[in-house]
Parts: sequence; structure tokens; C-alpha cells
Amino acid sequence: MKKIKFLFLSLLLISSVAFVACSDDDKLPSNSTIVDVAKSNPDFSTLVQALNITGLDVALNNKAASFTVFAPTNQALAALLTELELTSLTDVPKQALSNILLYHVLDESKMAASINTGYYPTLSVGPADNTNLSLYVDMSTTMINNRAKITTTDVKAQNGVIHAIDKVLLPQNIVDIAVTNPTFSILVEALTKADLVTTLNGDGPFTVFAPTNDAFNTLFSELDVSGIADLSVETLTPILLSHVVSGNVTSKDLVNGEVQTLNSDKKVMID
Repeated sequence: MKKIKFLFLSLLLISSVAFVACSDDDKLPSNSTIVDVAKSNPDFSTLVQALNITGLDVALNNKAASFTVFAPTNQALAALLTELELTSLTDVPKQALSNILLYHVLDESKMAASINTGYYPTLSVGPADNTNLSLYVDMSTTMINNRAKITTTDVKAQNGVIHAIDKVLLPQNIVDIAVTNPTFSILVEALTKADLVTTLNGDGPFTVFAPTNDAFNTLFSELDVSGIADLSVETLTPILLSHVVSGNVTSKDLVNGEVQTLNSDKKVMID
């Protein structure tokens, strides 16, 4: 399915993360790469196998680069195979496995203290040229995409840092992105009521100018209603469709002028 990126809070209390270093980290040479560090930790043996299968071990061995890897443990990868009803990593198409792994990698080194709540672009390729899929980190709960919890932080390598997570992240579609970000909880409620979830789960591609909860609360005040429950489907549907345009339009592609939305009677003005 087509993906799209959207819309960072203050620093987390780092104490909410379990600080557990790799057992052999202190024994490794100072020039050890991300792959070297992963190989030294038995909890990452399945991850190392996946990197070897896809050839991404070569990229993460690049000492001239700098990465942040949210590394799923063996248990996390085993749970993924169960979720996908597969028995082995070799059952996963190589390109799909590569995309999943790249979705765990940032193209910069970020220690836990420098990670704020918000979206971060990964190395997983997006649906439009020169775009990448993003993941959402909520540092108040140390959750990523409301799916995986950061369990170990700041495992250093010469070319970056590893943070261990307890579940494998899967690239998201438009609805997934809204569901995993609490800022869009009213939007999700509205999409559900208007039966537009199936539409936005479709192939698209779509660009959504996504109203936040604050934006919806302002609308409720203007309409003198208390919430989504007070709006009929007939009223809600054209409002929501007025926030969706066809195509994958990133911020750098936006130009001044009118853009037709999926509401045939409504265009949005970009200025």
C-alpha cells in the first residue's frame, strides 16, 4: 500500500527506558561498527541473520556513515514470523525484508537524550521519488509507532548507535499513521464514523492535510457542538474529503495556488 508522511514534544524522562548495555560492548574495539556490535550480542543473532540475507550488513558496516538502529531482538523477530504465519526469515521476500529492516534505521546517530517525541525519516524508501517513510517516536512512553517499546538505549558503535526494541516495526499506511499518533485521535474517530478508513487504506496515493485534535476542538466551538458524535455523516464526510488530495505531494512539492480535493465541491488554497 502507498504510504505517506505527516506532521516533536519535550524530552522524555530517560529513566523510563531500561538502560542495559550489550554484554560484550565494553570488550569491543573502539572502531566496531553497528554490525560488529550486533554480532557481539546473542540477543541480536536473528537480526544479524536478516542483515546477511538482505545484504544490508555491508551498508551498516560503512565506517564513513552514521546510523541509528532501532534493533529488534531475537524474540521480536520470532514474534514477527508468528504474526506473518511464516517459519523462517527466508520465507519473507528479500525486498520486503530489506524494506522492513531499513524502516528501523535513521541516517544519523541519535543518542536517547537527543530523541524527542515526533516523526523521524528512516532509510525505507517512500512511495514518491526521493522520499522516505517515517516512524513516530513517543518518548513519554518510549514507544515507536505505538507498537514497539525501546528497551535498551545507547549501545554505541563507531558508526552510530543501537537502541533495542521489543517488537518489529512494519511500514505504515495513512490510517496506521493517524492511529499511532494520539494527536490525531479525533481524526481517526471522524474517519471511522464517515466510513472513510477503507478509502484511505486503499492504493491511493493520497496526501492528507491532517487536522489535529486542537484543530477539531476549534471546529467544534465554531459549530457549537461537543464532538464528532454531534455531527452527522452527511456533514462530516465532505469536511474530511476536503482535507485529502490525490497524489503523493510532499512539502517541497507544494506550490501556491488551488488544489482540488476529493470533495468535488472544494479546493484548498496553498499560499
